[in-house]
Amino acid sequence: MNKENINKIEIIKKVTPVIEKAAEESGLILLEVDLVNEFNKWHLQVFIYNPKHPVTHEDCEKVTTKLDECLDLMIPVEYYLEVSSPGSERKLKSPGEYEIFRGKRVKIKLKKPINDNLKTFIGIISEYSKENGLKIKLEETNELIEIEETNISQIKLEPKYEF
Repeated sequence: MNKENINKIEIIKKVTPVIEKAAEESGLILLEVDLVNEFNKWHLQVFIYNPKHPVTHEDCEKVTTKLDECLDLMIPVEYYLEVSSPGSERKLKSPGEYEIFRGKRVKIKLKKPINDNLKTFIGIISEYSKENGLKIKLEETNELIEIEETNISQIKLEPKYEF
């Protein structure tokens, strides 16, 4: 089957609960599932998070083993299963991730500046609510600011590298 005959969205919708269950059984959190076609080969990309420590090879292996056979029955094309960590500089893509990564250092770019032309900055996610948006503790001043979710252009993990 070629690219055009596959309903990516339907497949992702169908496999996500199964992948989520496999991750949870392994003490992990499912962050994202994507089905991409690269060089005419399908890749099911699964990004997991371990709340206790950085994602290990063993974490990925546990999820892969649980999924290996059951997904073959759900995906109508040949594909490669790729289970991996979100990466140290992952773009946060959903409110759920704001909660998962609470207490983590992030870099935020806003659509419109706030607080004296503040548009790009680094801080720690303090809390999130649908009503009030994100509360961020600014790294430079320790000031706690509120950001409306609709004003966020990009937010990504920003690890602090010590040398």
